[in-house]
Amino acid sequence: MRTEPVLPKRFLRACVLLLLREQPSHGYELLERLATFGYERSDPGGLYRTLRGLEQEGLVDSAWEPSRTGPERRIYQVTRAGTEELHRQARELASVQAGLDVFLSRYGEFAALRGDAGSSPSPSPSRTSSRRS
Repeated sequence: MRTEPVLPKRFLRACVLLLLREQPSHGYELLERLATFGYERSDPGGLYRTLRGLEQEGLVDSAWEPSRTGPERRIYQVTRAGTEELHRQARELASVQAGLDVFLSRYGEFAALRGDAGSSPSPSPSRTSSRRS
């Protein structure tokens, strides 16, 4: 049984800020673009709650714009404070990544990382050769 990866807490906020920094967008477009960050089964309600929260905190602004294909859409864009928050969150994620890199490097010294989580790690060749001596 394969499970979805567990993303860092509040990672959605950082992703939304980054996507809006790249380009102002409406909610549906953000849902599609979030797939690149592992939100393939993203919940639209969660995204809109996040956008409302970011807007209440002054990190995102929105405005209604006409659509060529239907009703008006709310377009979101990041504010200056949102860009500063994005930088802060990126620094935090870089520090988490450094810790994960150390963990995975040390884990990789004795186990081959495979997609199947249920299998037990096999010893690395250098460890088995030292046992035979």
